[in-house]
Amino acid sequence: METPGPNQGPTLTTTEPSNAVKLLHLLLLSTCWGMQIWVTLVAGLVMRSRLPRHTSGLVQRELSPYYFHIGSTCAFLNLTLFAMHHPSELLSEEETTQVAAPCSNRPAGCTPCDIAAEMHRIERTRGLGQEVGLLGGEARRELRASDPGYGQLARQLGLYRAASALCDLCCIACNGASLYRLATHLPTL
Repeated sequence: METPGPNQGPTLTTTEPSNAVKLLHLLLLSTCWGMQIWVTLVAGLVMRSRLPRHTSGLVQRELSPYYFHIGSTCAFLNLTLFAMHHPSELLSEEETTQVAAPCSNRPAGCTPCDIAAEMHRIERTRGLGQEVGLLGGEARRELRASDPGYGQLARQLGLYRAASALCDLCCIACNGASLYRLATHLPTL
């Protein structure tokens, strides 16, 4: 912020970030976006289609906290770097969208992991969980129908997964839009 002149209010200006700050900003944004693509679209789909359900669930329970913490850290640092060089009063609509992108990351909670672990415990007592992909769906449907507690857990986990998928897709779209904005403002490649 510049010093106000006589009879003037404060004058807002943006400062040009150094190349190191620009590189860090791009590195954080691209790391977060790449991780989102990998975890959501590649690893998630491959694990569900190639591993036994309980093994896939165990891997997801172990890796999800790291995914959320790394993603949140990248988003926080990226937002901090951006905010340091862009006063909020001077942001265009496009820049406001870029600032909102990291804020759409959802908080990591253990509730879905706890629900999945309880469902796996119940399934193991019935000999379920080692089927690969969508196999065994009929046996799980029968279990939901015969065990109201398991059915309730399955509904809760389904809602968490649907909300999680929607948030993931929104984050991928927002970070992709931010990368697009950065790419369109590059003077040369």
